[in-house]
Amino acid sequence: MTLETLRDVFGWCSLMNLGILLFWAGFWIFAHDWVFRVHSKWFQLTPEQFESLHYGGIMGFKMAVFLFNIVPYFALRIVSG
Repeated sequence: MTLETLRDVFGWCSLMNLGILLFWAGFWIFAHDWVFRVHSKWFQLTPEQFESLHYGGIMGFKMAVFLFNIVPYFALRIVSG
């Protein structure tokens, strides 16, 4: 596998993961009450627990995307010239 191919893979992974992140955050922001009702049927969650779980999940996912997709992408951009 060439550096260019690997760079392209990291670039596309970054775009797809950022799309998932935006979808999740948008759903949480714009359909908050509906998502809470659905989750509260499955799990015994208070609104505060629901908020902290989703906020923490979004932050953790964002950090993972940056650490494992975006940083390697830019490192390969620098190395390959």
